[in-house]
Amino acid sequence: MRRTRLIIAAIVLAASTSLVVSGQTTALKSAVHDYKVVTVVDALIQPWSIAFLPGGDTLITERPGRLRIVRQGKLLPQAVDGVPKVFHSGQGGLLEVMPHPNFASNRLLYITYSKPGATDTDSRTALIRGRFENDRLTQVEEIFDAVSKGRNHYSGKIAFDKNGFLFLSLGDRQVPPEGKLEAHPAQDLTNHHGKIVRLHDDGKVPTDNPFVNRAGARPEIWSYGHRNVQGLAIHPETGDLWADEHGPQGGDEVNRIQPGKNYGWPVIGFGVNYTTGLAIHAGTHRDGMEQPVRVWVPSIGISGMMFYTGDKFPQWRGNMFIGGMNGQQLSRLTMSGERIVNEEELVQQRGRIRDIRQGPDGFIYLVTDDRDGKPTPVYRLEPVQRTAGS
Repeated sequence: MRRTRLIIAAIVLAASTSLVVSGQTTALKSAVHDYKVVTVVDALIQPWSIAFLPGGDTLITERPGRLRIVRQGKLLPQAVDGVPKVFHSGQGGLLEVMPHPNFASNRLLYITYSKPGATDTDSRTALIRGRFENDRLTQVEEIFDAVSKGRNHYSGKIAFDKNGFLFLSLGDRQVPPEGKLEAHPAQDLTNHHGKIVRLHDDGKVPTDNPFVNRAGARPEIWSYGHRNVQGLAIHPETGDLWADEHGPQGGDEVNRIQPGKNYGWPVIGFGVNYTTGLAIHAGTHRDGMEQPVRVWVPSIGISGMMFYTGDKFPQWRGNMFIGGMNGQQLSRLTMSGERIVNEEELVQQRGRIRDIRQGPDGFIYLVTDDRDGKPTPVYRLEPVQRTAGS
């Protein structure tokens, strides 16, 4: 079996002691680019995802169930009509928003959310699409409803590849890894616990998915053995799908996702049980299960992921960026092929970074949230001219 080499990259800590004071932001230093952190919009309640539309509007989801519009730098007071009712409890709520690759012509938006069920544990990760026109969502249709139940770990990240296929991540729903680890739902192909699925843009199953012809397996599954994927991104050059996912207490991972592969949860991993610190896994390696490309011990509370392709930070092109919630940091990962060879921590202690996106202007946008629902901002990273000798 082809394995991806595990690398614990050396961390290059940036000197960043500057603070935002009265709206003024001073320069922060990076190994190759100085930058500043600018507040774009404030007073969002548990924001989860950000998306940019042709024409200049920005959409932001708030987990309590609101889809918000930022227009000409201002957060509009009214939420978008037409969003379905969500199950807002724990980690549940309104999750990802993603425009169709051809949004300019078809006006299609994709949204994931925790869909209410008869009980709290019956809530499920669902995917809808609808037409976004005149600040309303219409012609809404559900195109995927996960076969899974539990508490939390909804996942719900979306990525479109260059061929227009839609990838959707589905969490393990926090089913405890008890008893025989191999019997955990994330290792079972008859359900959607701990899976990444691959769909056509209308929700139909591609005929070349890896489990289409396997009896007892759900044909939409692309990969399995995941815990709670919080970032999905397509590599801009190779077209490969990459994902990051939460470990438990330690063991956050970055993986290159390949069709039909098993990523090991909960049989293998690098974390331990919360509170007790006792072992969860049977080990860190097993034949037939993939090794992560990068692992964090202790956990940084991993979140959104993106590859930078813009022109505002030319020496960051091709770098992978990953947010940290508990770590309150932005990790910039330098890659060589499929390997991560260096890491730098940016934007430290500015809050829990929930989502990261490159804007159409080439700047980097960071969504922050607060566990208790206090209002939080969206930030933008902008370059600062490095002075001679600095």
